[in-house]
Amino acid sequence: DIMPLPKISTPTYELELPSSGQSIQYRPFLVKEEKVLVIALESEDTKQITTAIKTVIKNCIKTRGIKVEQLPTFDIEYLFLNIRGKSVGEEIEVNLICPDDNETSATVTVNLDDIQVVKSDEHTNQIKIDDEIMMEMRYPSLDEFIKNNFDIAGASDMDQSFELIASCIDKVYTADEVWSVADCTKKEVREFIESMNSSQFKGIEEFFSTMPKLSHTVEVYNPKTKVKSDVVLEGLASFFG
Repeated sequence: DIMPLPKISTPTYELELPSSGQSIQYRPFLVKEEKVLVIALESEDTKQITTAIKTVIKNCIKTRGIKVEQLPTFDIEYLFLNIRGKSVGEEIEVNLICPDDNETSATVTVNLDDIQVVKSDEHTNQIKIDDEIMMEMRYPSLDEFIKNNFDIAGASDMDQSFELIASCIDKVYTADEVWSVADCTKKEVREFIESMNSSQFKGIEEFFSTMPKLSHTVEVYNPKTKVKSDVVLEGLASFFG
């Protein structure tokens, strides 16, 4: 009689979502999931990468009722990095170009436990347009984020950044009325954004530039010039270096 192979038990870990402080449970990814990820990243196809990251995170989250599509980008980045850390190892090697001469490359070992989501004090999701109108923003979701983070042409394309901005305006309100942007047409939202002056638009840009993000400062030693420099790693893409 052939004994069936033993079942490998998978450990469960816990972390707090940076956006809400909600505690969630997750497991490391398995070899079959890692394979999906590696193939996706090698393809450099935005859509394939999004789908793979989404699938892996969905599979690995054990807490019920978490809608991965709707989580803000920095939650996804933090989650993914932690799942990866528990799966592949806490340390990753990142190749960086030394900033002192901008040409020598050096390898830095980063401990994933040290990487946190950094929140800026001046960040707010309420933007005052004028004395009457206020706007409330929401964070871009995974699909929107991947489009902008892994797409090299990304944000320099005005159409694309308009699209992203429009999808991140949640509400517009005055003292008497509230508009949910989800109920407006794309054309209306676009016209609304285009009718702002540049100082009003700056408020939107600040919302994006001060948004909480994965950030970690590392010291890089240049073997050629013997100079040490600090380099700030930000966003998920920089940890795949």
